[in-house]
Amino acid sequence: MEMVLLTAAGVGGATLFGALLGFIFKKISHKFSDMVLGFAAGVMLAAAVMGLIIPSLESGGSHAVWVTLVGIFCGALVLNVIDKLVPHLHVMSGKEQEAHPESADRISKIMLFVLAIAIHNFPEGIAAGVGFGSGNVKDALTIAGGIALQNIPEGMVIIAPMLSAGISTKKTLAVAAVTGLIEVIGTLIGYFAVSISTAILPFALAFAGGTMLYIISDEMIPETHAHGNERGATFALLIGFCLMLIVDFYI
Repeated sequence: MEMVLLTAAGVGGATLFGALLGFIFKKISHKFSDMVLGFAAGVMLAAAVMGLIIPSLESGGSHAVWVTLVGIFCGALVLNVIDKLVPHLHVMSGKEQEAHPESADRISKIMLFVLAIAIHNFPEGIAAGVGFGSGNVKDALTIAGGIALQNIPEGMVIIAPMLSAGISTKKTLAVAAVTGLIEVIGTLIGYFAVSISTAILPFALAFAGGTMLYIISDEMIPETHAHGNERGATFALLIGFCLMLIVDFYI
């Protein structure tokens, strides 16, 4: 349980760490941010497949493939519903903010953007918690590491828009902390749900894998390709994926 709590704090704290970097490097280039996000997408892709989907197949019994497929699509559909209710992470891009600084409802749009990140953090936390609930600490740490890597650039990108909109430093930091706290709550929920009933483990693993695949495809990859650095972001994704392959092979 201590390992779960420490990991939950680390995953959630990664967003806050990214926010602190955002205060320091307010003018960080899109190219660098895209490559970090691409690397995180590669790590998460490997973690979703090797740490969640394959274990789901291995523990699902005679109907494993169908349980896994249903779980993947349920996870993706849940996030699809969330996406219809809340704006995407890339709704308020930096270019849009620079082009329309005079907009009267700018702060409300930025807060919706932050809310979108916070809501998407919840299933990511569940994915990390389910990994620990499965009892495979190595895979769980790999999943949590991939999510934490993704959270760092997410934490960074919410800072500049909020500060430029006139929101105070203290409030900006508090909002960033809340987005990380939501991920901690998701981690604990995922862990206890699987710990209480191991019967739901195959479905829960696949569900968490589906949410991660959805986030990678719908949020992370489009964001890394939005600023003209598609090639660099793609190679960063491949490096992240291959690094996790090496870690999984040797550990």
